[in-house]
Amino acid sequence: MSAVTRPPNRLLQALPPAEYAQLHPLLETVDLTKETALADAGAPVQRVYFPHAGVVSMMINLSDGQSVEIATIGRDGAVGASAALHERPLLADAIVVVPGTASVVRAEDFREAADRSAEFRTLVALYEQALMAQTQQSVACNVSHPVEARLSRWLLRARDLCGSEALPLTQEMLAQMIGVRRNAVSIVAHGFQQAGILRYSRGHIEITDIDGLRKAACECYATVKAHAEQLIGPED
Repeated sequence: MSAVTRPPNRLLQALPPAEYAQLHPLLETVDLTKETALADAGAPVQRVYFPHAGVVSMMINLSDGQSVEIATIGRDGAVGASAALHERPLLADAIVVVPGTASVVRAEDFREAADRSAEFRTLVALYEQALMAQTQQSVACNVSHPVEARLSRWLLRARDLCGSEALPLTQEMLAQMIGVRRNAVSIVAHGFQQAGILRYSRGHIEITDIDGLRKAACECYATVKAHAEQLIGPED
């Protein structure tokens, strides 16, 4: 398979031709169904997912029953890559929040492919750094920035991962993603709709003014994007 026909995933696109040629026969395309758990915290990683579209949320469950998102993964990354490479469990649950598709490979096959190539291992290590930077920025953002900025940052990231202004998301889910109560999201979303930035109905949000949403976001969106581009290259 030539580079131009590779799946639309940034890491698969970044692999050198020889490395991708070895990995390609081991890949299977699967649907990412909303609310499906791709991997559980503390359990061995069985498969590595390279999303083509959709959004996967890395969630930590707290003892009081709440869940906190620490990172989002989509077509710019992989779910379980570093954990599979080092044969260690994930530290968070991987939950599909926006449906899509992905290439998937068994963890042992992924490990063998990486063992054969220093370039492959380097790419995984760089992506791990980018994901860690996103996690740290997300935690800082949720502690320091107002709901308007956090919601804008999350929606911009989801738009990048899905390649669409239309997102099948409820306000309840958005509240969970940014760590606030639903009524806080409802108030902000209503203000954004009044300003022409968003249009929403139950289970569906559409970004109608991308520039307005960018102005409402904090610096965290651009910072995370810049880190990823520096480490694994710009998106095509």
